[in-house]
Amino acid sequence: MNICVCVKQVPDTAEIRIDPVTHTLIRAGVPSIVNPFDTYALEAAVRLKEKLGGRVVVISMGPPQAAEAIRSCLAVGADEGYLISGRKFGGSDTLATSYILSEAIKAVEKRENLRFDLIVAGKQAVDGDTAQVAPEIAEHLHLPQVTYALDIVEQNGELRIKRDCHSGYDILSVPLPAVVTVVRLPYEPRYPSIGPWRESKKRTIPVLSEADLETIDLSRCGLSGSPTKVKKSYTPVRDKHGTIFSKVPAEQAAEKVASMLSEAGII
Repeated sequence: MNICVCVKQVPDTAEIRIDPVTHTLIRAGVPSIVNPFDTYALEAAVRLKEKLGGRVVVISMGPPQAAEAIRSCLAVGADEGYLISGRKFGGSDTLATSYILSEAIKAVEKRENLRFDLIVAGKQAVDGDTAQVAPEIAEHLHLPQVTYALDIVEQNGELRIKRDCHSGYDILSVPLPAVVTVVRLPYEPRYPSIGPWRESKKRTIPVLSEADLETIDLSRCGLSGSPTKVKKSYTPVRDKHGTIFSKVPAEQAAEKVASMLSEAGII
């Protein structure tokens, strides 16, 4: 089974700060990591490869430093990785990003001389939290999709998806090729051992720019090709205005709370 894993390099969320003047993320000096949900997608892909054979190819779109995210994926079982990077891609929203990645997937299939049976990704990136890119890739490529997968297993030659839902979970079968997004799986992503980690550091990561994507329409890329715009980002102010009822019987306290909520128009 040949599997494509879409990953994103994101700022370490514990370190994110917002510039109070420009209202943009302060990235200088902030460590970057592979999007945590994408590490679960990679682990699922590697486990399927170990059972069924085939190749796992990682694709990531971003600036040159995103190559380090790809190397960390190679260290834990991916066979190849491609960085999608070009000036024409800068400022892309989720629709433009998904379109670029869909074109990149087709270009990688041609370069690797294979057809991906499965495309997997994390349910969302922790820096944007849109959960839009992977489902949009499925639409661009006209593929079936399953989101919020709790596990991906092969049974009797068929792919079964355990999908999270409000009342528990569903067990779905899906025809291939398909796109699947994952949440936290019942097993943790593996850590690289010293040997594979050192080897990954020596690997040259192929970079595909707009010139390498033969069928791409650049009018659908970048800031000019993005129908949505981010006006600003900011850290919400959390004011604490709590009211404490002490030495008051529970019934009276409940009545006071209900009265306050009614006066505020909440209930």
